[in-house]
Amino acid sequence: MPGLIRAVGRTAVVAGTATAVSGNVRRRQEQKHADQDAGQQAPPQQAAPAGGDMVGKLTQLAEMNASGTLTDEQFAAAARKELLGQ
Repeated sequence: MPGLIRAVGRTAVVAGTATAVSGNVRRRQEQKHADQDAGQQAPPQQAAPAGGDMVGKLTQLAEMNASGTLTDEQFAAAARKELLGQ
């Protein structure tokens, strides 16, 4: 009988863990889709400033990074490219 109780308890723990994990995955997916939907409904980004307006371009890049349009790595690469004039 103790073996049966242990097996039932183990099954309950495994089932509870699986439910918790699947719930977390579902919440993350819902949040990701909600973020994507919100991004699609956002107004279009401003056009890039004309000429050699480095401060304006860097500001625009920073805004895109803050809104999630650019990752930190993409922002760093674009800012470096702008600062070096490449």
